[in-house]
Amino acid sequence: MMTTGLLPEGFHDRLPPHADAAAAVEARVLEAARRHGYERADPPLAEYADGLSSRLKDGALIDAVRFVDPVSQHTLAIRPDITAQVARIAATRMGHHPRPVRLSYAGPVLRLRAEQLSPSREWRQLGCELIGLDSVAAAQEVVAVAVEALDAAGAAGLSIDFTLPDLVATLAAGPLPVAPERIESLRAALDAKDAGAVMQLAPAYLPLIEAAGPFATAIERLRAFDGQGALVSRLDALTAIASGLGDRVAMTLDPTERHGFEYQSWLGFSLFVAGAVREVGRGGTYLIVHADGAEEAATGFSLSADAIAANATPAQRRRLFLPLGTPPAEGAAMRAAGWVTVAALEAGDTPEAQLCTHLWANGEPRPL
Repeated sequence: MMTTGLLPEGFHDRLPPHADAAAAVEARVLEAARRHGYERADPPLAEYADGLSSRLKDGALIDAVRFVDPVSQHTLAIRPDITAQVARIAATRMGHHPRPVRLSYAGPVLRLRAEQLSPSREWRQLGCELIGLDSVAAAQEVVAVAVEALDAAGAAGLSIDFTLPDLVATLAAGPLPVAPERIESLRAALDAKDAGAVMQLAPAYLPLIEAAGPFATAIERLRAFDGQGALVSRLDALTAIASGLGDRVAMTLDPTERHGFEYQSWLGFSLFVAGAVREVGRGGTYLIVHADGAEEAATGFSLSADAIAANATPAQRRRLFLPLGTPPAEGAAMRAAGWVTVAALEAGDTPEAQLCTHLWANGEPRPL
């Protein structure tokens, strides 16, 4: 027998003031994006599973909840990520639009399983996608917009961890050949920083484990490692992106980080804020797959409104209690001035009962 009021594992109610805080984060992030030309798209919660999984190269819907649509009898998927939907919109409904297309979005996503460090299976995702370019200039813009959006949302202690998702593939196809059947195991060993496994699979890749840490140090170690110049363009691009940020954020580089970057191409980055136990967002470059098989470059980032709100500087909570009988015009004037007003609806109501910080008395707000 199900107990009334319980929710399934991985789901939770968002209560005040946390729901309000997350909504405020969402609004500020989207407004920061809008000021850079990113217009909002709002795709549906569910789509045909086959179409959704085919839009991002190597972006299979392994985390999607699927069900059979009783109307069409086709398999639908509840989106575990909105990026693929934005890719569909850009490739179809906005396929005629001059490139690049700048789109922002916000909405709930649902995942089949929770991650170890993130027990929620349902959360609100927001972000930006720049469709049509994955150049250095595009990456610089997207990273800068992500930082500005987090600033606008009130996040403090920003840091970015860069990675090179196609690093192993690039080296294995060029200066450091690796048997195809070993590449996936090598990627996993490097991601886990398992020196013993890397030694057995491909000893030449061992220096990559040490080439992780503060950005300036890590980039120099990678340049020293790249004796044949296979990574010059990527390392120059990373340096340009980092220099554009200046001292606004702390920066690190982990060239073999793989988790969460399954479909990214040459660039990936994770976004952190002070107090968070894990990243609050990710981004990078990737490829959109069109219906005819053609590929299109894109760059973007996504954030978790809940994670940002939980670690952002809390907004000052000002609630003004209006005693019973307060003229409506006085309350309207205070709301126009930026106050949140809570009107008494019965004689026994009190400011304390309504969690108010101020009392309207003698024509002015008085702190409690």
